[in-house]
Amino acid sequence: MTTRPDVIIVGAGMPGATLALALAAGGLEPVLIDPLPFELQCAPTFDGRASAISFAAFRQWRALAAAPYLEPHAQRIEQIVVTDGRAPGAAARGPSPAFLRFDSAEIADRFEGEPLGYMLENRHIRAGLAKAVSDAGIAVLAPAKVTAVEVSTRMASVRLADGRILEAPLVVGADGRGSLVRQAAGIDTFGWSYPHTAVVATVEADRDHLGVAYEHFLPTGPFAILPLPDRRASLVWTEAPARAAALKAASAPAFEAHLARRFGPFLGAAKPEGPRFTYPLGLQMAERLTAPRLALAGDSGHAIHPIAGQGLNMGLKDCAALAEVVIEAQRLGEDIGAAAVLARYERWRRLDNIAVAAATDAFNRLFANDHLLVRTARDIGMAAVNRLGPARRAFMAEAGGALGDLPRLLRGELV
Repeated sequence: MTTRPDVIIVGAGMPGATLALALAAGGLEPVLIDPLPFELQCAPTFDGRASAISFAAFRQWRALAAAPYLEPHAQRIEQIVVTDGRAPGAAARGPSPAFLRFDSAEIADRFEGEPLGYMLENRHIRAGLAKAVSDAGIAVLAPAKVTAVEVSTRMASVRLADGRILEAPLVVGADGRGSLVRQAAGIDTFGWSYPHTAVVATVEADRDHLGVAYEHFLPTGPFAILPLPDRRASLVWTEAPARAAALKAASAPAFEAHLARRFGPFLGAAKPEGPRFTYPLGLQMAERLTAPRLALAGDSGHAIHPIAGQGLNMGLKDCAALAEVVIEAQRLGEDIGAAAVLARYERWRRLDNIAVAAATDAFNRLFANDHLLVRTARDIGMAAVNRLGPARRAFMAEAGGALGDLPRLLRGELV
Protein backbone atom coordinates (compact mmCIF):
# COMPACT_ATOMS: atom_id res chain seq x y z
CA MET A 1 0.00 0.00 0.00
CA THR A 2 1.29 3.46 -0.91
CA THR A 3 -0.12 6.70 0.55
CA ARG A 4 0.93 10.23 -0.29
CA PRO A 5 0.63 12.87 2.45
CA ASP A 6 2.29 16.28 2.07
CA VAL A 7 4.89 15.69 4.80
CA ILE A 8 5.99 12.51 6.54
CA ILE A 9 7.24 13.11 10.09
CA VAL A 10 9.27 10.27 11.56
CA GLY A 11 8.99 10.55 15.35
CA ALA A 12 5.76 11.44 17.17
CA GLY A 13 7.38 12.83 20.30
CA MET A 14 7.07 16.42 21.46
CA PRO A 15 8.79 18.13 18.48
CA GLY A 16 7.22 15.80 15.90
CA ALA A 17 3.70 16.23 17.24
CA THR A 18 4.14 20.02 17.46
CA LEU A 19 5.36 20.16 13.86
CA ALA A 20 2.40 18.08 12.68
CA LEU A 21 -0.02 20.46 14.41
CA ALA A 22 1.70 23.48 12.86
CA LEU A 23 1.63 22.02 9.35
CA ALA A 24 -2.01 20.96 9.67
CA ALA A 25 -2.95 24.44 10.90
CA GLY A 26 -1.36 25.81 7.72
CA GLY A 27 -3.44 23.60 5.45
CA LEU A 28 -1.00 20.75 4.80
CA GLU A 29 -1.57 17.05 5.40
CA PRO A 30 1.15 15.54 7.58
CA VAL A 31 1.43 11.97 8.82
CA LEU A 32 3.22 10.97 12.02
CA ILE A 33 5.11 7.68 12.34
CA ASP A 34 6.44 6.32 15.62
CA PRO A 35 7.59 2.89 16.80
CA LEU A 36 5.73 3.28 20.11
CA PRO A 37 2.03 3.77 20.84
CA PHE A 38 1.16 7.21 22.22
CA GLU A 39 -0.11 5.69 25.47
CA LEU A 40 3.33 4.25 26.27
CA GLN A 41 4.99 7.64 25.75
CA CYS A 42 2.53 9.17 28.21
CA ALA A 43 3.18 6.66 31.01
CA PRO A 44 4.96 7.96 34.18
CA THR A 45 7.57 5.21 33.82
CA PHE A 46 8.48 6.09 30.23
CA ASP A 47 10.57 9.18 30.87
CA GLY A 48 10.33 10.85 34.27
CA ARG A 49 11.75 14.15 33.11
CA ALA A 50 10.11 17.56 33.24
CA SER A 51 10.90 20.33 30.78
CA ALA A 52 11.28 24.07 31.15
CA ILE A 53 9.28 25.57 28.29
CA SER A 54 10.05 29.12 27.23
CA PHE A 55 7.05 31.43 27.16
CA ALA A 56 7.56 31.91 23.41
CA ALA A 57 7.39 28.14 22.84
CA PHE A 58 4.22 27.98 24.95
CA ARG A 59 2.71 30.69 22.73
CA GLN A 60 3.15 28.27 19.84
CA TRP A 61 1.07 25.65 21.65
CA ARG A 62 -1.60 28.25 22.38
CA ALA A 63 -1.78 29.18 18.70
CA LEU A 64 -2.07 25.49 17.77
CA ALA A 65 -4.94 24.86 20.24
CA ALA A 66 -2.83 22.47 22.34
CA ALA A 67 -2.60 24.74 25.40
CA PRO A 68 -5.96 23.74 26.95
CA TYR A 69 -4.57 20.22 27.42
CA LEU A 70 -1.26 21.49 28.81
CA GLU A 71 -2.15 24.45 31.04
CA PRO A 72 -3.73 22.33 33.85
CA HIS A 73 -0.33 20.63 34.28
CA ALA A 74 1.87 23.72 33.82
CA GLN A 75 3.71 25.53 36.60
CA ARG A 76 4.71 29.14 36.00
CA ILE A 77 8.37 29.88 36.70
CA GLU A 78 8.26 33.24 38.46
CA GLN A 79 11.89 33.41 39.56
CA ILE A 80 15.17 31.62 38.89
CA VAL A 81 17.95 31.60 41.49
CA VAL A 82 21.42 30.50 40.41
CA THR A 83 24.08 29.93 43.07
CA ASP A 84 27.70 28.83 43.03
CA GLY A 85 28.24 26.62 46.07
CA ARG A 86 30.90 24.38 47.52
CA ALA A 87 28.80 21.99 49.58
CA PRO A 88 25.45 20.16 49.49
CA GLY A 89 22.40 21.85 50.93
CA ALA A 90 23.35 25.21 49.42
CA ALA A 91 19.70 26.25 49.31
CA ALA A 92 19.41 25.98 53.07
CA ARG A 93 21.74 28.92 53.62
CA GLY A 94 20.09 31.25 51.15
CA PRO A 95 21.87 33.08 48.32
CA SER A 96 25.58 33.73 48.77
CA PRO A 97 27.21 36.85 47.32
CA ALA A 98 27.81 34.70 44.21
CA PHE A 99 24.26 34.35 42.96
CA LEU A 100 21.90 35.47 40.22
CA ARG A 101 18.20 36.09 40.68
CA PHE A 102 15.89 36.50 37.72
CA ASP A 103 12.36 37.73 38.42
CA SER A 104 9.53 37.68 35.87
CA ALA A 105 8.19 40.93 37.35
CA GLU A 106 11.11 42.76 35.72
CA ILE A 107 9.95 41.90 32.21
CA ALA A 108 6.20 41.61 32.79
CA ASP A 109 5.46 44.96 31.12
CA ARG A 110 7.37 43.98 27.96
CA PHE A 111 5.85 40.52 27.55
CA GLU A 112 2.24 40.83 28.69
CA GLY A 113 2.76 39.36 32.14
CA GLU A 114 4.42 36.18 30.91
CA PRO A 115 6.47 34.19 33.44
CA LEU A 116 10.10 33.28 32.79
CA GLY A 117 8.79 29.98 31.47
CA TYR A 118 6.66 27.00 32.36
CA MET A 119 7.55 23.65 33.91
CA LEU A 120 5.69 20.61 32.62
CA GLU A 121 6.29 16.92 33.07
CA ASN A 122 7.13 15.34 29.73
CA ARG A 123 4.39 12.74 30.08
CA HIS A 124 1.78 15.49 30.34
CA ILE A 125 3.23 17.29 27.32
CA ARG A 126 3.08 14.10 25.26
CA ALA A 127 -0.47 13.32 26.40
CA GLY A 128 -1.67 16.87 25.69
CA LEU A 129 -0.09 16.97 22.25
CA ALA A 130 -1.52 13.53 21.45
CA LYS A 131 -5.03 14.84 22.23
CA ALA A 132 -4.45 17.93 20.09
CA VAL A 133 -3.19 15.74 17.23
CA SER A 134 -6.31 13.61 17.51
CA ASP A 135 -8.54 16.71 17.55
CA ALA A 136 -6.83 17.97 14.39
CA GLY A 137 -7.50 14.68 12.59
CA ILE A 138 -3.82 14.10 11.85
CA ALA A 139 -2.95 10.60 10.69
CA VAL A 140 -0.74 8.69 13.13
CA LEU A 141 0.93 5.37 12.39
CA ALA A 142 1.98 4.02 15.78
CA PRO A 143 3.35 1.55 16.48
CA ALA A 144 5.06 1.45 13.11
CA LYS A 145 8.76 0.92 12.50
CA VAL A 146 10.56 2.70 9.68
CA THR A 147 13.06 0.41 7.99
CA ALA A 148 14.24 2.58 5.09
CA VAL A 149 14.08 6.12 3.73
CA GLU A 150 14.83 6.70 0.04
CA VAL A 151 14.88 9.85 -2.06
CA SER A 152 14.25 10.39 -5.75
CA THR A 153 14.22 13.54 -7.82
CA ARG A 154 10.58 14.37 -7.12
CA MET A 155 9.62 12.35 -4.06
CA ALA A 156 10.86 10.75 -0.84
CA SER A 157 9.61 7.37 0.30
CA VAL A 158 9.47 5.71 3.70
CA ARG A 159 9.22 1.94 3.99
CA LEU A 160 7.67 0.40 7.11
CA ALA A 161 8.43 -2.97 8.64
CA ASP A 162 4.97 -4.27 7.66
CA GLY A 163 5.65 -3.55 3.99
CA ARG A 164 3.74 -0.32 3.62
CA ILE A 165 5.37 2.47 1.64
CA LEU A 166 4.54 6.13 2.13
CA GLU A 167 5.59 8.84 -0.31
CA ALA A 168 5.74 12.60 0.15
CA PRO A 169 7.67 15.58 -1.20
CA LEU A 170 9.30 16.00 2.23
CA VAL A 171 10.34 13.71 5.09
CA VAL A 172 11.22 15.20 8.48
CA GLY A 173 13.35 13.38 11.02
CA ALA A 174 12.14 14.14 14.53
CA ASP A 175 13.29 10.74 15.74
CA GLY A 176 15.91 11.65 18.33
CA ARG A 177 19.66 11.32 18.73
CA GLY A 178 19.88 8.04 16.83
CA SER A 179 17.78 9.40 13.96
CA LEU A 180 17.25 6.92 11.12
CA VAL A 181 16.31 9.80 8.83
CA ARG A 182 19.62 11.53 9.55
CA GLN A 183 21.52 8.32 8.86
CA ALA A 184 19.59 7.77 5.61
CA ALA A 185 20.54 11.28 4.53
CA GLY A 186 24.22 10.56 5.19
CA ILE A 187 24.46 13.48 7.61
CA ASP A 188 27.33 13.08 10.06
CA THR A 189 27.36 14.35 13.63
CA PHE A 190 30.01 15.77 15.92
CA GLY A 191 30.08 16.15 19.68
CA TRP A 192 31.32 14.68 22.91
CA SER A 193 30.23 13.13 26.18
CA TYR A 194 30.37 14.89 29.54
CA PRO A 195 31.80 13.14 32.61
CA HIS A 196 28.43 13.32 34.36
CA THR A 197 25.10 11.50 34.41
CA ALA A 198 21.82 13.17 35.32
CA VAL A 199 19.71 11.57 38.04
CA VAL A 200 16.10 12.68 37.63
CA ALA A 201 13.43 12.33 40.30
CA THR A 202 10.23 14.02 41.41
CA VAL A 203 9.66 15.05 45.01
CA GLU A 204 6.88 16.56 47.10
CA ALA A 205 7.95 19.25 49.57
CA ASP A 206 6.34 20.41 52.81
CA ARG A 207 6.31 24.07 51.77
CA ASP A 208 5.27 25.87 48.60
CA HIS A 209 8.12 26.63 46.18
CA LEU A 210 6.25 29.79 45.01
CA GLY A 211 7.26 29.11 41.42
CA VAL A 212 10.98 29.58 42.10
CA ALA A 213 13.49 27.43 40.20
CA TYR A 214 16.89 26.83 41.79
CA GLU A 215 20.13 25.89 40.05
CA HIS A 216 23.01 25.16 42.43
CA PHE A 217 26.43 24.67 40.86
CA LEU A 218 28.47 22.36 43.04
CA PRO A 219 31.91 20.78 42.45
CA THR A 220 30.18 17.47 41.65
CA GLY A 221 27.91 19.12 39.05
CA PRO A 222 24.70 21.16 38.85
CA PHE A 223 21.76 20.37 41.12
CA ALA A 224 18.47 21.82 39.89
CA ILE A 225 15.20 22.08 41.83
CA LEU A 226 12.48 22.87 39.30
CA PRO A 227 8.94 23.74 40.43
CA LEU A 228 5.95 21.62 39.49
CA PRO A 229 2.29 22.06 40.49
CA ASP A 230 1.11 21.19 44.02
CA ARG A 231 4.33 21.70 46.00
CA ARG A 232 6.09 19.17 43.80
CA ALA A 233 9.49 19.63 42.19
CA SER A 234 11.56 17.92 39.53
CA LEU A 235 15.18 17.31 40.53
CA VAL A 236 18.01 17.11 38.04
CA TRP A 237 21.01 15.89 40.00
CA THR A 238 24.28 15.49 38.11
CA GLU A 239 26.94 13.14 39.40
CA ALA A 240 29.78 10.97 38.14
CA PRO A 241 28.32 7.95 36.27
CA ALA A 242 29.14 5.41 39.00
CA ARG A 243 27.60 7.55 41.75
CA ALA A 244 24.54 8.25 39.60
CA ALA A 245 24.03 4.53 39.07
CA ALA A 246 24.33 3.97 42.82
CA LEU A 247 21.74 6.68 43.53
CA LYS A 248 19.32 5.13 41.07
CA ALA A 249 19.76 1.68 42.60
CA ALA A 250 19.76 2.84 46.26
CA SER A 251 17.00 1.80 48.63
CA ALA A 252 14.32 4.38 49.34
CA PRO A 253 15.70 5.26 52.84
CA ALA A 254 19.26 5.57 51.49
CA PHE A 255 18.16 7.80 48.60
CA GLU A 256 16.12 10.00 50.94
CA ALA A 257 19.14 10.42 53.22
CA HIS A 258 21.36 11.50 50.32
CA LEU A 259 18.58 13.76 49.04
CA ALA A 260 18.14 15.47 52.41
CA ARG A 261 21.84 16.38 52.51
CA ARG A 262 21.80 17.71 48.96
CA PHE A 263 18.38 19.37 48.99
CA GLY A 264 18.54 21.15 52.34
CA PRO A 265 15.50 22.03 54.48
CA PHE A 266 14.47 25.30 52.82
CA LEU A 267 11.21 23.76 51.54
CA GLY A 268 10.86 21.39 54.46
CA ALA A 269 11.19 17.65 54.00
CA ALA A 270 11.29 16.44 50.41
CA LYS A 271 9.54 13.11 49.83
CA PRO A 272 10.44 11.30 46.58
CA GLU A 273 7.55 10.07 44.47
CA GLY A 274 7.69 7.70 41.52
CA PRO A 275 10.75 6.02 40.00
CA ARG A 276 14.22 7.49 39.51
CA PHE A 277 15.83 7.83 36.09
CA THR A 278 19.39 8.34 34.86
CA TYR A 279 20.49 9.94 31.60
CA PRO A 280 24.05 10.20 30.26
CA LEU A 281 24.96 13.76 29.27
CA GLY A 282 26.58 14.82 26.05
CA LEU A 283 26.52 17.20 23.11
CA GLN A 284 25.68 16.04 19.60
CA MET A 285 25.22 18.29 16.58
CA ALA A 286 24.32 17.26 13.04
CA GLU A 287 26.65 18.76 10.46
CA ARG A 288 23.62 20.11 8.61
CA LEU A 289 19.86 20.15 9.08
CA THR A 290 18.75 19.31 5.54
CA ALA A 291 19.45 16.99 2.63
CA PRO A 292 17.52 16.39 -0.60
CA ARG A 293 13.84 16.16 0.45
CA LEU A 294 14.82 15.59 4.08
CA ALA A 295 14.95 17.90 7.10
CA LEU A 296 15.86 17.39 10.76
CA ALA A 297 14.15 18.90 13.81
CA GLY A 298 14.72 18.50 17.53
CA ASP A 299 17.26 16.05 18.95
CA SER A 300 17.87 14.47 15.56
CA GLY A 301 19.62 17.73 14.64
CA HIS A 302 21.02 18.78 18.01
CA ALA A 303 21.17 17.42 21.55
CA ILE A 304 22.77 19.57 24.23
CA HIS A 305 23.55 19.69 27.95
CA PRO A 306 20.40 20.39 30.01
CA ILE A 307 22.19 23.04 32.10
CA ALA A 308 20.02 25.91 30.83
CA GLY A 309 16.90 23.92 29.96
CA GLN A 310 17.08 24.92 26.29
CA GLY A 311 17.17 21.55 24.51
CA LEU A 312 13.44 21.06 23.90
CA ASN A 313 12.96 24.78 23.26
CA MET A 314 15.49 24.60 20.43
CA GLY A 315 13.50 21.75 18.92
CA LEU A 316 10.21 23.60 19.26
CA LYS A 317 11.76 26.62 17.55
CA ASP A 318 12.90 24.30 14.75
CA CYS A 319 9.30 23.19 14.32
CA ALA A 320 7.96 26.74 14.15
CA ALA A 321 10.58 27.79 11.60
CA LEU A 322 10.26 24.68 9.41
CA ALA A 323 6.47 24.89 9.41
CA GLU A 324 6.56 28.54 8.37
CA VAL A 325 9.02 27.88 5.54
CA VAL A 326 7.08 24.87 4.23
CA ILE A 327 3.62 26.46 4.50
CA GLU A 328 4.72 29.63 2.72
CA ALA A 329 6.41 27.57 -0.01
CA GLN A 330 3.22 25.55 -0.52
CA ARG A 331 1.15 28.73 -0.83
CA LEU A 332 3.57 30.09 -3.41
CA GLY A 333 3.27 26.92 -5.46
CA GLU A 334 6.83 25.79 -4.77
CA ASP A 335 8.02 22.24 -4.31
CA ILE A 336 8.15 22.01 -0.50
CA GLY A 337 10.98 19.48 -0.59
CA ALA A 338 13.16 21.43 -3.01
CA ALA A 339 16.69 22.29 -1.97
CA ALA A 340 16.03 26.03 -2.29
CA VAL A 341 13.07 25.80 0.11
CA LEU A 342 14.90 23.71 2.69
CA ALA A 343 17.92 26.03 2.49
CA ARG A 344 15.75 28.78 4.01
CA TYR A 345 15.11 26.58 7.04
CA GLU A 346 18.80 25.70 7.31
CA ARG A 347 19.82 29.37 7.26
CA TRP A 348 17.15 30.32 9.77
CA ARG A 349 17.98 27.72 12.40
CA ARG A 350 21.58 26.60 11.94
CA LEU A 351 23.42 29.57 13.46
CA ASP A 352 21.02 29.88 16.41
CA ASN A 353 21.32 26.18 17.23
CA ILE A 354 25.12 26.34 17.15
CA ALA A 355 25.16 29.48 19.29
CA VAL A 356 22.91 27.95 21.98
CA ALA A 357 24.87 24.69 21.98
CA ALA A 358 28.18 26.55 22.30
CA ALA A 359 26.83 28.75 25.09
CA THR A 360 25.53 25.82 27.15
CA ASP A 361 28.77 23.91 26.64
CA ALA A 362 30.85 26.90 27.73
CA PHE A 363 28.57 27.52 30.71
CA ASN A 364 28.87 23.90 31.80
CA ARG A 365 32.67 23.92 31.51
CA LEU A 366 32.93 27.21 33.37
CA PHE A 367 30.94 25.97 36.35
CA ALA A 368 32.46 22.49 36.32
CA ASN A 369 35.89 24.02 36.96
CA ASP A 370 36.62 24.22 40.68
CA HIS A 371 39.97 26.01 40.36
CA LEU A 372 40.15 28.85 42.89
CA LEU A 373 40.93 31.56 40.32
CA VAL A 374 38.20 30.43 37.96
CA ARG A 375 35.69 30.21 40.81
CA THR A 376 36.63 33.69 42.05
CA ALA A 377 36.31 35.19 38.56
CA ARG A 378 32.92 33.67 37.87
CA ASP A 379 31.60 34.63 41.31
CA ILE A 380 32.62 38.23 40.70
CA GLY A 381 30.95 38.07 37.30
CA MET A 382 27.71 36.66 38.72
CA ALA A 383 27.58 39.31 41.42
CA ALA A 384 28.16 42.04 38.83
CA VAL A 385 25.47 40.77 36.44
CA ASN A 386 23.02 40.45 39.33
CA ARG A 387 23.40 44.18 39.98
CA LEU A 388 22.87 45.17 36.33
CA GLY A 389 19.18 45.36 35.54
CA PRO A 390 19.57 45.62 31.72
CA ALA A 391 21.83 42.56 31.66
CA ARG A 392 19.39 40.53 33.76
CA ARG A 393 16.44 41.54 31.59
CA ALA A 394 18.35 40.63 28.42
CA PHE A 395 19.12 37.18 29.83
CA MET A 396 15.47 36.68 30.75
CA ALA A 397 14.20 37.73 27.32
CA GLU A 398 16.70 35.40 25.63
CA ALA A 399 15.78 32.47 27.89
CA GLY A 400 12.11 33.15 27.18
CA GLY A 401 12.79 32.76 23.47
CA ALA A 402 11.59 36.28 22.73
CA LEU A 403 14.67 37.69 20.98
CA GLY A 404 15.95 37.38 17.43
CA ASP A 405 14.17 36.54 14.18
CA LEU A 406 11.18 34.71 15.63
CA PRO A 407 8.85 32.49 13.60
CA ARG A 408 5.25 33.67 13.73
CA LEU A 409 4.16 30.76 15.91
CA LEU A 410 6.58 31.83 18.64
CA ARG A 411 4.85 35.21 18.57
CA GLY A 412 1.53 33.43 19.05
CA GLU A 413 0.41 33.86 15.41
CA LEU A 414 -0.68 31.20 12.96
CA VAL A 415 1.18 31.08 9.65
